[in-house]
Amino acid sequence: MSRDEQLKSRWEQLVNILSNRFADGETLDLDAIIYLIGVQELGKFNRKFKKDEKLNLMHIAICRLLEPYGYYEFDFFDEDGWPHYTVKEQLPPLKAGEQSVLMKGAIVEYFLEKGLIS
Repeated sequence: MSRDEQLKSRWEQLVNILSNRFADGETLDLDAIIYLIGVQELGKFNRKFKKDEKLNLMHIAICRLLEPYGYYEFDFFDEDGWPHYTVKEQLPPLKAGEQSVLMKGAIVEYFLEKGLIS
């Protein structure tokens, strides 16, 4: 199986698992999955988030997802328990499709690491 086919297969498996677990089977999109990762990384599961906090959660997730690629580095937790990252290297200019593939690959790697998929 080619790398692209493997990514596609793992992505579909992951979307299926997360959609069933968190959206009553309604298919979650990329942004929703990034949001869930942000909540996971923050570790505060039983609370409602304001709109700006939701954007911050997505930012946390993106930093965490791209950390293994060398773009971000974890810096510290603030007094409220929110993680902060520093930029190590600027992302290269990417087309929308390339961004999507990068993020899906990073998300698949994240959930492989967490043991949710194989």
